[in-house]
Amino acid sequence: MVGKVLKQLPREQVQLATKFGCIFSEDLDGLQCQVKGTPQYVRQCCEESLKRLDVDYIDLYYQHRTDTSVPIEETMGELKKLVEEGKIRYIGLSEASVDTIKRAHAVHPITCVQMEYSLWTREIEEDVIPLCRELGIGIVAYSPLGHGFFGGKAITESLPEGSLMVSHPRFSGENLEKNKAIYTRFANLAAKHGCTPPQLALAWLLHQGDDVVPIPGTTKIKNLNANIQSVTVKLTPEDVKEITDAIPVSEVCGEREDEVMTKYEYRLANTRW
Repeated sequence: MVGKVLKQLPREQVQLATKFGCIFSEDLDGLQCQVKGTPQYVRQCCEESLKRLDVDYIDLYYQHRTDTSVPIEETMGELKKLVEEGKIRYIGLSEASVDTIKRAHAVHPITCVQMEYSLWTREIEEDVIPLCRELGIGIVAYSPLGHGFFGGKAITESLPEGSLMVSHPRFSGENLEKNKAIYTRFANLAAKHGCTPPQLALAWLLHQGDDVVPIPGTTKIKNLNANIQSVTVKLTPEDVKEITDAIPVSEVCGEREDEVMTKYEYRLANTRW
């Protein structure tokens, strides 16, 4: 679908990003994930993406998660070759540790690092963000609305049937009941600023620095248009502090990842030497 749309647009005006590295499968225990970062797999995935998208190059190519069995230098070596061949233009990492980022950047400049970052997930402020700013690497914030939490998912509206969030720790049982208080407090702040809770959550991220780019996901055009309007929400430093203080991370109940993906969290999944 993306490939078809690209045919109707000036290619040079589009920044195309995609990932490699995660292989999902289903078994009797449910959804499973395997991470693969071998040079051969890097190239295979890139070639297949170029073919499916029917393009000559990918602007930004991410490693989706860190393969703890493969030295990052080997993965980056192949990515560097793809840059030299003109098949990709920029290299990104996702959910990468501080050590992995440093070692990868030494092989070839990393353009951006994609990390979970939102009002209720802020640990990267302690380590990843300072490092990225030191090295001149951009930060792409995934799940900027807390997997839909700041849009009212499971609070003002039910979770979609079959949603992975049903089993997510922060949306389950007692954790959800406790997190509802956070949403109520935040919704009141959004009303004060004359915007919706999702718009305020995105505006907060946009005020964290010009090097922070949130990527909210949605399946509805009306939500897409509403999210875009978050750029019009202007906040003073005092406003940003008030919003930050309104959601103490210590009050957020539940782990940020479900059990399947926990072992790939950036502080646990360091690349092998």
